[in-house]
Amino acid sequence: MILQQLNPPLPMTTPHGPGLAHFLMDYGPESHLMWVVFLDEDGACWTVPNPEVRLAPNWSLGRRPRKPSAGLAAVR
Repeated sequence: MILQQLNPPLPMTTPHGPGLAHFLMDYGPESHLMWVVFLDEDGACWTVPNPEVRLAPNWSLGRRPRKPSAGLAAVR
């Protein structure tokens, strides 16, 4: 396993809510990357698999918030 501390922490959106990722864990080629995220709401620490996280929008870097499409809204 490789453990990488992120400096600075990265703002992320997770299924548990928004937070800051402080560490990235790599268990090798047969596993997802795992992000260690401390949530904004209550400071809870979650380890979240790579497919479940998204970087927070950042207008100055060109990462604009996505607008939900009508098809996805109808499914949820």
